[in-house]
Amino acid sequence: MNKQLIAVIVIILAVIGTVFWLKNKPKDDLYTVMKVPEFEMIDQHNQTITNRDMLGKVYVVEFFFTSCPTICPVMNQNLRWIEDQINDQNLGFISVTIDPKRDTPARLLEHAQQIGVKSPNWHFLTSDRESIEKLSEQFNIYVGKDESTAEGLNHSGKLALIDKQGNIRSRYDKMGVPMLFYSGLNYKDAEGKEPSLGGKFHPEIELLKEDIQKLLAE
Repeated sequence: MNKQLIAVIVIILAVIGTVFWLKNKPKDDLYTVMKVPEFEMIDQHNQTITNRDMLGKVYVVEFFFTSCPTICPVMNQNLRWIEDQINDQNLGFISVTIDPKRDTPARLLEHAQQIGVKSPNWHFLTSDRESIEKLSEQFNIYVGKDESTAEGLNHSGKLALIDKQGNIRSRYDKMGVPMLFYSGLNYKDAEGKEPSLGGKFHPEIELLKEDIQKLLAE
């Protein structure tokens, strides 16, 4: 048997083994994506907040900006819904602005008050643009690169879930594949196939709520 054939057989067996494991893993387990990237930024109260400060809490990370007219208000309100639904002192939120020139700590505080934030563990963070872009890359959550153009304020609607030990976690989808992130958006349909700013459904926010509760119970 030549080396190429052996290599092909090894790859096939590895794929079969991975598929078998994904199909037969415990349904309630959450996947560990990676360690949360290190960060150190200023929040709406002019306090320095780091990833180390968040250890011992379950929290959600989003990238947004306060003057965003499209998905950011939806994401913020969906997280506010989770805040009200769970209401746990060990639950936190990290909202990182991608528009640091305008989103000063004072503006972030005003925004937090406008949307009705209640938890002292919800930190609206700002820093220099380079650090913010680097953090988004480390999270693998898209943020536009050119701050001088409209593209620079484009960003993903993904949310990252972090456990008490500082690990990014996610559930598995129906095919047994890790979701990695949760959509913070609204949809026209209950299955979450057609995004809509005015949609009545937010299926992955419901899943996020369930998974936060699992992690809080650990």
